[in-house]
Amino acid sequence: MRQKIVAGNWKMNKTFLEAEELVAQVAEALEKRNLSNTAVVLCPPFPYLELATDIAKEAKFSVGAQNVYPDDSGAFTGEVSPPMLASMEVEYCIIGHSERRKYFTESHEFLARKLDALLRHKIIPVFCCGEVLPERVAKKHFKVVEKQLNESLFHLKKNDMAKVVIAYEPVWAIGTGMNATPEQAQEMHAFIRGLIEKKYSKKLAEEITILYGGSCNAKNAKELFVKPDVDGGLIGGASLKAEEFIAIVDSL
Repeated sequence: MRQKIVAGNWKMNKTFLEAEELVAQVAEALEKRNLSNTAVVLCPPFPYLELATDIAKEAKFSVGAQNVYPDDSGAFTGEVSPPMLASMEVEYCIIGHSERRKYFTESHEFLARKLDALLRHKIIPVFCCGEVLPERVAKKHFKVVEKQLNESLFHLKKNDMAKVVIAYEPVWAIGTGMNATPEQAQEMHAFIRGLIEKKYSKKLAEEITILYGGSCNAKNAKELFVKPDVDGGLIGGASLKAEEFIAIVDSL
């Protein structure tokens, strides 16, 4: 059975006290729930990672980072390395998010380096892929996603690929209030799973976790998560309110 995951990407939000309160609220709510096949992951900004991992030791969630630099150390002012994350017991890390691709011009090759670095340090990469609106309108969305996977992900050997989580995020739906229909999400998730089967094996394709992101919220989560190839969500704005985030967890 595939691992189900709900991950909250806080992006650049919350003060320290607000972050402390939100983590505590999520931890308290999860304590009352049976999460037998669901992993809950909180991805706060870098300054709050240790706060989150400290609480996570006694709670039912894991902690992820929102970004990483691919070198272990060096003169890279302002960057954070995989060993730094590992030393704080960070278990997951988001890479390839459309905002990183757009605002920081991260290339496919650079993302491949990040992926390799995380795996070397036993941190689970959450690899984001997805198309912008003109690409969807031009019906190029499948080619775009296939290129992203081919150039950043499919260099991995089978045993490493099995450790990766994929998150499909149609860029036109991120933070816009729009979201892919359940049918559109299922279609792309099935396509991604088919690419993995072709490259690796049917068994691996059936085992890998593929999340949906892009304005997923408490109102639409259940109809998205019921689709056979949607294994949970990478949640943005809706993860900033404990009650709504927990409602999404309950939808899985």
